[in-house]
Amino acid sequence: MSTSGLVLAIDQGTTNTKAVLVSADGRIAARASVANPVSYPRPGWAEQSGEALWQGVVEAIAVVTGAAGAVEIDAVAISNQRESVLVWDAETGEPIGPCVIWQCRRTADACQTLREAGLGERIAEKTGLALDPLFPAGKIAWLIDSVPSARERAARGELRAGTVDTWLLWQLTNGAVFATDHSNASRTQLFDTRRMEWDEELADIFNVSSQLMAQVLPSNASFGLTAAGATGLPAGIPIQAMIGDSHAALYGHGVRQPGTVKATYGTGTSLMTLTGGRVRSRNGLSATIAWSTGEGPVHALEGNISVSGQAAAFMAELLGLSDVGALADLAGTVADSDGVTFVPALVGLGAPYWRSDARGIITGMSLGTRPAHLARAALDAIALQVSDVFEAMQADLGSELVGLRADGGASSNHALMQFQADLLGKTVTASAVPEVSALGAAALAFSGLGIETS
Repeated sequence: MSTSGLVLAIDQGTTNTKAVLVSADGRIAARASVANPVSYPRPGWAEQSGEALWQGVVEAIAVVTGAAGAVEIDAVAISNQRESVLVWDAETGEPIGPCVIWQCRRTADACQTLREAGLGERIAEKTGLALDPLFPAGKIAWLIDSVPSARERAARGELRAGTVDTWLLWQLTNGAVFATDHSNASRTQLFDTRRMEWDEELADIFNVSSQLMAQVLPSNASFGLTAAGATGLPAGIPIQAMIGDSHAALYGHGVRQPGTVKATYGTGTSLMTLTGGRVRSRNGLSATIAWSTGEGPVHALEGNISVSGQAAAFMAELLGLSDVGALADLAGTVADSDGVTFVPALVGLGAPYWRSDARGIITGMSLGTRPAHLARAALDAIALQVSDVFEAMQADLGSELVGLRADGGASSNHALMQFQADLLGKTVTASAVPEVSALGAAALAFSGLGIETS
């Protein structure tokens, strides 16, 4: 089946929001990007404004539709930063607090309390996820406990909680639809991925009522229609896909069978590989739902690195460089780091170590150390962390993985990708386009419309 129309893919990430018009053959008709500010109000805390995220989406849509002119939009697709969560008023749509993003460690003490109570194993058994501040369940509890009367309002059904996809869907439909997809639900630590439903035991553990949570649908389901006045889009356009951004990138790379790993080199790095069914990691990884369709869920293993591309930006700032490009140029002036090692545990360590108490260190410096060696160590740190997760995946699966498909900002650095290939001893293929998550979400939307994609 062919179409003359396009899918508008909204890729709402941590540092920017992209809007991309995609045709069924994968061509990009127009693109736009809007920067998203992140606040760090206390050490280890990270948050954004939910209203600002939505306004960034509205702005990106206006830019991309203005650039494209009079075109037919068949559907809207959403890919989103995962594990970032909001709580809002069910009537007004006003958030009761910030969007507590995935990098935030404010629930570290609460996680430690649950760990000491011996609940980590039970949570991992149901969700496939380690007990860590990365995940939304504890953040929802923090939001409704930190705002006066919020817990009482939640008990009366006056509040809604959701990941960013749910928040954007609510806005696009003017509050008519409250839903999420299986990929995002599987990252909350409130969703039993075996029974495929919100779990009351998990809700009790985290003290978060499941009544706060959205309806869960397949990733390419019909999620409702755009509402009049919500954006500059016409009313009545179907919202035909929602999926976490890392999952969307795996789909966008065309991975449909186990054996290949996808790595998105963004603020952090997510590695994901499909599995033949639901698995349980014994090597510090997460079991997750990659996506779902009417045929059921597709399962995967994932390793989340907390600070990856952001490590390069951090080092560039420390060295007084203009940007990451300047850091890469400086790193390219030396053959290696001359023994300097940078551990970018700037918000703790994610997979496969899960040490929220860890902090960044630089070691191995000598009188011969120069800024270029620090720059090189920052880039090396990205590849070394990816290698740790890749090896953990092979250990979990008990078999060799065939290669790595890369996307995200750092994947355009040829020297870094070559170093990554050398470390892994595998072929690393970097995407030729930066909007892989958007392309994956769009492809899912086309599949939901019954349109074949190439």
